[in-house]
Amino acid sequence: MQNQKSKSKSIFTPPTFETVEEERQHLKQRLAAAFRLFSRFGFDEGVAGHITARDPERKDHFWVNPFGMHFGQIKASDLILVNHEGEVVEGDRPVNRAAFAIHSQIHAARPDVIAAAHTHSVYGKTWSTLGRTLDPITQDACAFYQDHSVFDDYSGVVLEIEEGKRIAKALGERKACILLNHGLLTVGKTVDEAAWWFITMERSCQAQLMAEAAGTPRLISDEGAKAAASEVGTSRAGWFQFQPLWDRIVKEQPDLLD
Repeated sequence: MQNQKSKSKSIFTPPTFETVEEERQHLKQRLAAAFRLFSRFGFDEGVAGHITARDPERKDHFWVNPFGMHFGQIKASDLILVNHEGEVVEGDRPVNRAAFAIHSQIHAARPDVIAAAHTHSVYGKTWSTLGRTLDPITQDACAFYQDHSVFDDYSGVVLEIEEGKRIAKALGERKACILLNHGLLTVGKTVDEAAWWFITMERSCQAQLMAEAAGTPRLISDEGAKAAASEVGTSRAGWFQFQPLWDRIVKEQPDLLD
């Protein structure tokens, strides 16, 4: 079904590929699956939101969703390739200017990042209005312990490169950044990882909002949070936790692979 020849040492390890073409097709299919899942989880908000993936051959280009296409309809063949001048070099639809302004600078600043995700999800944008990082109140939230930041200078829709550079600086070497009055941003060494961090960060925002509405949450100790982060917050853990979601969405919506 996946139409790709990949090799993997085990189910706990991301696959490797014999050719760039195979790797690119894998990346695009995972990106399409991430969009379908984001739609399923209600992370879409009109035309807002984007997930990007660095091309395995042209490192200064990234694949992204076409501007104005619903997450729930995106197939691998619909994705467009954009260079770091903002030009669409593959595909016949435009790129979201905000997607280019933010993601081009993240990819430029972080050579280790393959994928980045940002949408206007309900709990993420709600939590972002507080201008705070998440507290270690659950095991899942510990994935972000001392590994996320806040960009605390909202000045409108991000359309300029300089704003993207400032967001990339606020992100630093971390896996996630909370954009004040805007929403969440996550990154990863695979599409799978970046998408999973976004999904679980959105849920962690929901959990903390609910907990604080009910009372005063008890924090996990520094030692306990670090121990949990070493298990659930690694790059490999992020990749692996996406795999059941991949299996489910591909079985339910196999057209995304086209």
